Amino acid sequence: MHDTRSDAPFELRRTLFTQARERIEILVYAAVFLHEQWPDFNDLLEAKAAAGCRVRILLGDADAAAVSQRGEEERYGHGIESRCRVALLHYAPLIETPGIEVHVHATTLYNSIYRGDDQMLVNAHVFGMNAYGAPLWHLRRETEGGVFDGYAESFEGGPPSGTNDPSSAMTYRRGWQHGV
Repeated sequence: MHDTRSDAPFELRRTLFTQARERIEILVYAAVFLHEQWPDFNDLLEAKAAAGCRVRILLGDADAAAVSQRGEEERYGHGIESRCRVALLHYAPLIETPGIEVHVHATTLYNSIYRGDDQMLVNAHVFGMNAYGAPLWHLRRETEGGVFDGYAESFEGGPPSGTNDPSSAMTYRRGWQHGV
């Protein structure tokens, strides 16, 4: 465990994703720090997908009530909405890439989750605090049905309040598709 996400070494995230062979999954509101710290992150995701690794990225819908509420709770104003839009711009070049799914969701998140195969980083969300100041747990799958699997279920079936609204102002926005 790391006291805060910002205390965790960058190599932890790099190793999580570079070692993944079967799946990479990211469930966040924005996590723009990934591309800020790792400018060629998309290149890694493309290479992983080309090698048969399933890549799923689920980003917060900048227009969702849950995202706006999170901004108010963090006392960050509309900053989170703009970070969601910036995150989608980072991932936009990957949207039509075979093996990569990029979706937006309108779900309240209690954690941000970064998964590489049987390891994941779970960044707790703490009321009134930005995610970088909240704890980060490094989980490994040790048993079926354990803590790891509980968090992994966040990716299965999709966030219940995801949007499939094709009339978005962002033409490359995708809604969550169940069973994808």
